[in-house]
Amino acid sequence: MKRLIKYMFSMHNKMLVNAELGKLGLHYKNIAPGETEIEENISSMQWDELYATLKKSGIELMHDKRIMLSEKIKNVIVELVHYSENPWGINFSGYLSGRLNYDYTYLADMFLETQGFTIEHFQLLQKIERVKEMLAYGEMKVTEIARDMHYSSVAHLSGQFKKITGLTPSFFKKIKHKRFETLQNI
Repeated sequence: MKRLIKYMFSMHNKMLVNAELGKLGLHYKNIAPGETEIEENISSMQWDELYATLKKSGIELMHDKRIMLSEKIKNVIVELVHYSENPWGINFSGYLSGRLNYDYTYLADMFLETQGFTIEHFQLLQKIERVKEMLAYGEMKVTEIARDMHYSSVAHLSGQFKKITGLTPSFFKKIKHKRFETLQNI
């Protein structure tokens, strides 16, 4: 029987899953972030071995459908915030419902129940992570970042940033640049 492996998505986990499948001589294809399909039929014994090996590496395969759906929600949000050209010009709840084929209210309730925080909070955390990336690696000013990330003002961005990180965007940028300069001088 072919198996679908679902795991918490990160590039590290993806590489570990692919390496372990390769060691077992199994062919696979990555069908979505956090999802890999084994192309051969594998026995229960092979599956148990794979499961145990991945668990030793800290990768827990997901079996609970609600947790898997929560991970899909996270993947859609990460994809939207970090990799989309213009993620802010859409109706997010409609987009998420359309992508996952579930009513948004059901998704929101289930996400809160399985994760312990709201979809909106996770989206805000990802948005702040994106702002941190832009501050650390880009040459953009805070005003430009606020505009690109569709904040109503720099004050709104700064308030959310400080609430999540404990730092102002300007202070965060200074810290990152000082660390980068120190690394260059080594």
